[in-house]
Amino acid sequence: MTTTLFGIPNCDTVKRARTWMDTQGVPYTFHDFRKNGLPDAALDRWLQAPGWEALLNRRGTTWRQLDEATRASVVDAASARAVLAAHPTLIKRPVVEWQPARVVTVGFDPAAWTTHAAGKA
Repeated sequence: MTTTLFGIPNCDTVKRARTWMDTQGVPYTFHDFRKNGLPDAALDRWLQAPGWEALLNRRGTTWRQLDEATRASVVDAASARAVLAAHPTLIKRPVVEWQPARVVTVGFDPAAWTTHAAGKA
């Protein structure tokens, strides 16, 4: 199994993350939310760990463009799942499924990633 980095290619954070993976020699597969869709099974895994609060990007343009009723309706994992499935760009990026440890991280954190890339977590 290979580490998978999920995101959208034009996101600056995803670009930095991919550059880091490449310069560190970490083999990975890139999964583009827009082009390849959001796998239901992956979303379900992420909602369990690291959890819906970590996944939901409330700072981005997509969140601000949602109507107030939709934003107010996101109160738990089930409601977050519905909104994230309908609007994958609400997911904080990148999401990485590290192999072989099967750890999921959200966002770009080079210090933490060094540990995951070495297979130590």
